[in-house]
Amino acid sequence: MDKLFVFDTTLRDGEQVPGCQLKSEEKLEIAFALESLGVDIIEAGFPVSSPEDFKSVSLISNQIKDTTICGLSRAVDEDIDVAAEALKNAANARIHTGIGTSDSHIKFKLKATKEEIIARAVHAVKYARNKVAEVEFYAEDAGRTDNEYLARVVEAAIDAGATIINIPDTTGYCLPEQFGEKISYLINHVPNIDKAILSTHCHNDLGLATANSVAGIQAGARQVECTINGIGERAGNTSLEEVVMIINQHKHITVAHEIDTKKIIPISETVSEMMNMPVQPNKAIVGANAFAHSSGIHQDGVIKNRETYEIIDPEEVGATGSEIILTARSGKAALNFHAKKLGYTLDKDALKIAYKNFLEVADTVRCIEQSHLHDIFKSIKVYA
Repeated sequence: MDKLFVFDTTLRDGEQVPGCQLKSEEKLEIAFALESLGVDIIEAGFPVSSPEDFKSVSLISNQIKDTTICGLSRAVDEDIDVAAEALKNAANARIHTGIGTSDSHIKFKLKATKEEIIARAVHAVKYARNKVAEVEFYAEDAGRTDNEYLARVVEAAIDAGATIINIPDTTGYCLPEQFGEKISYLINHVPNIDKAILSTHCHNDLGLATANSVAGIQAGARQVECTINGIGERAGNTSLEEVVMIINQHKHITVAHEIDTKKIIPISETVSEMMNMPVQPNKAIVGANAFAHSSGIHQDGVIKNRETYEIIDPEEVGATGSEIILTARSGKAALNFHAKKLGYTLDKDALKIAYKNFLEVADTVRCIEQSHLHDIFKSIKVYA
């Protein structure tokens, strides 16, 4: 199977979330966790943006040796110079440079012509290529860029020396079929595409970041840019954990990654705590409720066989196991399950009475605790 390179931008795009800024030492701690997780590339920051970010990229470049360290830059010589300086001690360095390519960016943001954008892209790639061995080029807002023009930009960037081409859906605009078609178009219409790896970088403004990334991979992209917990600007980026587990579940997606999935929950918790960015309880894979069941029908199925309602073994992603949460929506099977865990043996009649008492309590509290259960069982003369 083809190798899928996992490019993590938690420390760059993820850290751009208001209130999530990290100090250099905190970034280094997360970088070590990302290296242990098995990511192939860590985008450590945007060195020219601030002295602290330059320090962070330098520190990570000095300490992390088994993973490629990447620094972001605009298509500006000064940006590239600063990035190269920050990365000078990296065992494997990459400069990620680029420019906007959509009509909106060219007209309103860059105030240039399409030909000028190609010239600036070529100059930036060549300039960066003289600084480091590996250059990635991004076509900002590629999701809203005309495919024919995008193909011209990509071809020029590869000719200039870029070996990774990033196709960002910067505004999260594309539908999965549109993004997949864009990747397919580039593969079929860029003559030198065999000299580069196509990368996805999708945002979640419409909740489609993961779907678009997977569509891109299925169309031929072989690098995916993502973040832990899907953090990132506005509605966030593609979630690393979601893409990885989708690939694990769907064997017909013939790519292989090197992520140690049992470390997903631990690094999710670390990033959430250090960035003061809580994970929504119903977040896929890493949310507190991802493997929790409170509906009686679901609980009965999971108790009999976990796979009736769980397609992922919780331990596969580092979770402790499935949770059977007792609420007013729970059934007798869940109550009996917890009774056994506490050492109570209930016959059919006792369970029926206990369940009636249980529902009366459950209607007055959100979740039943062990203390409630002990009181319920003792009230009907059942003892552990």
